[in-house]
Amino acid sequence: MRAPAAFGVDAGSTTCKVVAVDAGGELVASRLEATRPRLEEQAAALVGALCGDLGLDAAPPVAATGYGRKLVREASRRVTEITCHARGAFRALGHGGTLVDIGGQDAKAIRIGPDGRPVDFAMNDKCAAGTGRFLEHTAARLGVAVADLGARALAAAGEEAISSTCTVFAESEIISLIGRGADLDAIIRGLHRSLVGRIVAMARAVGLAPPLILSGGVALNPGVRAMMEEATGMRVLLPQHPQLMGAYGAALLALEG
Repeated sequence: MRAPAAFGVDAGSTTCKVVAVDAGGELVASRLEATRPRLEEQAAALVGALCGDLGLDAAPPVAATGYGRKLVREASRRVTEITCHARGAFRALGHGGTLVDIGGQDAKAIRIGPDGRPVDFAMNDKCAAGTGRFLEHTAARLGVAVADLGARALAAAGEEAISSTCTVFAESEIISLIGRGADLDAIIRGLHRSLVGRIVAMARAVGLAPPLILSGGVALNPGVRAMMEEATGMRVLLPQHPQLMGAYGAALLALEG
């Protein structure tokens, strides 16, 4: 294994990630866990666990990002999510474009320039609509596993319109549709359409510079990917580790000192 030279921590609202990179900036190891209430202790434990995985007595330079970045006491640098996600995606794919990162509690669209720096960005961090929480909440209401949502949306024979972009109001619409005997998969497809519509509108606001890059946990949902391609007419690219882009970018910045 290549010797680790820096760590990056992404202390997110839904998951906490730590990655190690070597001196050339290649990702060599990672850990990911669901975020727990005592984030400061969790981040420290994850850094320690990754050190153990790699046979290190102490962590190399650490940079942190995410909403809990100020709680990562091991970090010598704390950097915004926009900068870290742009840097991670640019290095992972080797080019710029429009990055859409859909996390558990927020979503962001970042136009990345040819030098890997963010040119413009927009965030949705005040409302659950357009985030992973929107899908999780409605999946629970429908009694469907989150991991099955994308496939069921794509397999649906029809589509029920979900007009509201608010999670609470969307739930009311779902209850009404169920009461009318609407097909469950058609409802799920409509939910995906609603989420994608909000995300694409945000991406258009910063300028859809091809290619379209998708990261975050929701990037693993095939229904979201397919509907984004349909809505934009652009092919969606995924980094090899879509959930780790923020932590990866932080590690690259830690490497720079």
